[in-house]
Amino acid sequence: MNLILVGYMASGKSTIGVKTAELLDFNFIDLDAYIEKKENLSVSDIFKTKGEIYFRKLEQLYLKEITAKVDKTIISLGGGTPCFYDTMTWLNALENVQTVYLKTSLDVLTDRLYKDSTRPLIAHLETKEALRDFIAKHIFERSYFYNQANLVVESSISAEETINKIVSQLV
Repeated sequence: MNLILVGYMASGKSTIGVKTAELLDFNFIDLDAYIEKKENLSVSDIFKTKGEIYFRKLEQLYLKEITAKVDKTIISLGGGTPCFYDTMTWLNALENVQTVYLKTSLDVLTDRLYKDSTRPLIAHLETKEALRDFIAKHIFERSYFYNQANLVVESSISAEETINKIVSQLV
């Protein structure tokens, strides 16, 4: 079985993914890091030089490549990955996959992302209020896709509590 972690940026997908993988003796793959290695470019550079649509196509290509060849792996998706093409429907139809939405409050996301200039979608936002409004709009647009996950787990709490909730729901 593979676990696919979905959720907004800074919801804890990588942190929770790594720690849960260690606990379950699974492998861990961060889709963005995988893409960067395969393309030999950062996500930011792919966005800047080739555009978001090109990047979304890469996400699909590499996600299908990964899921076809791994087992006992936790895969952390980028925040937008589940929202393009038929990703959630396709993932939920796979027999060896459980999708997990790490649902995080707007306040926690805003605090985690404020002053984070490494993320291409929010790098242009200068005030905490502008960031909060941007996240709120995005969460509204993306929640339809995120909520299609097999499991919805609150991740505004500590990493350990979130991991315990995930593991207890898998059993």
